[in-house]
Amino acid sequence: MTTLIYTHKACMSHDTGHNHPERAERLRAVLDGLTMPSMSALDHREAPLATLSQLTRVHSRAYIDQVLSTVPFSGHAYLDPDTVISPRSGEAARRAAGAVCGAVDAVMHGDATRVFCAIRPPGHHADPDHAMGFCIFNNVAVGAAHALVQYGIQRVAIVDFDVHHGNGTQNIFSREPRILLTGSHQMPLYPGSGAAFEVGLGNIVNMPLTPNSGRKEFEAQWRTHGLTRLASFEPQLIFISAGFDGHRDDPLAQLDLVEADYAWLTNEVVEIAEQSAAGRVVSTLEGGYQLDALAASCVTHVKALM
Repeated sequence: MTTLIYTHKACMSHDTGHNHPERAERLRAVLDGLTMPSMSALDHREAPLATLSQLTRVHSRAYIDQVLSTVPFSGHAYLDPDTVISPRSGEAARRAAGAVCGAVDAVMHGDATRVFCAIRPPGHHADPDHAMGFCIFNNVAVGAAHALVQYGIQRVAIVDFDVHHGNGTQNIFSREPRILLTGSHQMPLYPGSGAAFEVGLGNIVNMPLTPNSGRKEFEAQWRTHGLTRLASFEPQLIFISAGFDGHRDDPLAQLDLVEADYAWLTNEVVEIAEQSAAGRVVSTLEGGYQLDALAASCVTHVKALM
């Protein structure tokens, strides 16, 4: 069983400016961790550029054109108050989305069973027609739509454990019965959505966690709601929006999770994937802003995928 890493140097060149929390050092810390001797079994691949047809499955053509035309020749521009772009950001965003599509191709063609996309910018806040919360294109949604269209998969699950609710992913798929979206997140917290009563067609499972929740609350929500529903859905492919900003050391939120909690949930997801999805899991990096905690959590997560 091969585990792949998809990444690209362009993702390091997405410059968000001085003191922005979503900075290139995040990806450097992750990649340093994933190239340690203990991770030598990983196969690294270059992320392709997402094609226009892949992007337009979830984003409007007008929005895509707006993003690419707003990329500055020098300095910075803003897609929203939090989402900063620079001259290489257009390529970085297309590589990030393309990584997830490439990962889908890899697991569907049998090149790998599990894939981790070490990419930035993140994606799960991006809506069909606007950027939000550091996110330009919704990477996991682009990948999930690629799986539906290119491979005719009928049951695709997305697991999102970022500390912030994946509002963009929910907005894109809330009326798509072939997609099950299960997610835990701190509430109240940005972006203000993700209440338990937000269920879409019945295909959305939101699990809000109160500030200062830790392992006990996290496991209880996932055991009672998320994992039970995930297993009963019998997904043929599982995606993970892997945000590690619920770590107790992260500065942008107030959960009390540690690396072992991410390992536990990843192992549970892999076990379900083995039962119904031939083991296929595609994970993509979302949040996580304390560099040591982010790197350690990513390594733990990928080891569990392996």
